Amino acid sequence: MIVFPNCKINLGLHILAKREDEFHNIETVFYPVALKDALEIIPSRNNNTDIEFSSTGLVVDGNADDNICIKAYHLLKKDFPTLPEIKMHLHKAIPMGAGLGGGSADGAFALQLLNKKFNLNLSTSKLLNYATQLGSDCAFFIINKPSYATGRGEILEEINIDLLRYKIVLVNPGIHVNTGWAFSQLTPALPQKTIQEIILQPISSWKQELQNDFEKPVFEKYPAIKNIKETLYAQGAVYAAMSGSGSTVYGIFENEISLPLFETENYFVKIIA
Repeated sequence: MIVFPNCKINLGLHILAKREDEFHNIETVFYPVALKDALEIIPSRNNNTDIEFSSTGLVVDGNADDNICIKAYHLLKKDFPTLPEIKMHLHKAIPMGAGLGGGSADGAFALQLLNKKFNLNLSTSKLLNYATQLGSDCAFFIINKPSYATGRGEILEEINIDLLRYKIVLVNPGIHVNTGWAFSQLTPALPQKTIQEIILQPISSWKQELQNDFEKPVFEKYPAIKNIKETLYAQGAVYAAMSGSGSTVYGIFENEISLPLFETENYFVKIIA
């Protein structure tokens, strides 16, 4: 059985307060985007290990045992000890550490795939609980619909926004932005207007009002990322912003986009029609 975990972009991102658990309270809108990985799970007859994991596509850094898909399996295995041995294969197409939530999506889709394939009969609320244990963004991918997110990003309220008539361009320059560093550069504060209010305004107003708090420090340290945003606006984007803590920048276009974009920089560029 195979599924295709998609990525997300952040439509605005405010850091509201630091919590006692060292996380931060945020507000953002998560919007699903059809750039996808592929995840396959089949039963295994290898009695020496619970899970055989392999991957192709973009190289996944770090120890394979730390992969969030494997963590999803072991999280369920604790409560469902009869969960059988499996082979799991992940094909990565979503850039990692890029503000697109690709890893979180893989973990959430792994939970859903295991639930369906092995008839665990987990409700959506229970899947959301497991997903939150994997990571702050994971719960969104259980719902996988445009959502206003608060708390650590796990408190979700579906929001009525549809960008299907637009084209979304994703540009990743291959720069790794350390999320811990990015948070350390910010002073949490309550905004004058919530993202939930701004997002329901005409998209033409977003350029002036819909902000990602991480952009200021990230753009100062990495001017190349700022240049991507400026270039997307110059090419006719009605709105452009960095997703998450970076380094991916997206542009939302009403009309056809002039290609090629960023050819000389050899960036990862994907147009979602």
